Amino acid sequence: MGREGLDVGHDGVGALLAAPLLAAPLYHGMTVGYDPRIHHRRSIRLAGYDYSHAGACFVTICTHNRALSLQAEPVREVVRLAWCGLSARFPIVALDEFVIMPNHVHAIIILVDAAIRGAASSAPTGMGGGAATLGHVVRAFKSISAIEANKILGQSNRPFWQRNYYEHIIRDEEELSVLRQYIRDNPGNWLDDPDNPSNM
Repeated sequence: MGREGLDVGHDGVGALLAAPLLAAPLYHGMTVGYDPRIHHRRSIRLAGYDYSHAGACFVTICTHNRALSLQAEPVREVVRLAWCGLSARFPIVALDEFVIMPNHVHAIIILVDAAIRGAASSAPTGMGGGAATLGHVVRAFKSISAIEANKILGQSNRPFWQRNYYEHIIRDEEELSVLRQYIRDNPGNWLDDPDNPSNM
């Protein structure tokens, strides 16, 4: 599948890429109780990066246990519809390349400033007034698509997607171009794909 949603144009994307790094994430009045004896998960997010800033990210989301759950066309369709609906749910999201593989999806998600997108500053983001982050967008996609996919597959209360996802911050136009081509070429490279169960 090709680019869906807002086309910010070749000249506009460069200005959106590589948001500046902050010294540390900001937590306004929120207490985070971390106990290393209990919490063993290591964050795969870039330390100090503000995921609500304008910029582009390459994302890979795998099905739970890398099951080949995305082979059935009705499941692929609800996943595609969940992807296409993200711009309506999050006005600051521009959807770029997207592909559905048998057990994972690859996508480029661009968070744009409201002024660039043309949205009013009071436009709903589904975040109760807070800035939407990449994590919010991915969480919504995973939740909406999992509910619908599990209905089709006749499995409720079971995970559809892996708990985490891979993300890479896109730094410049050249990297954006390379990743777009990677996504387009991915279906033709399935036999050699490291996520193909026959290669594990």
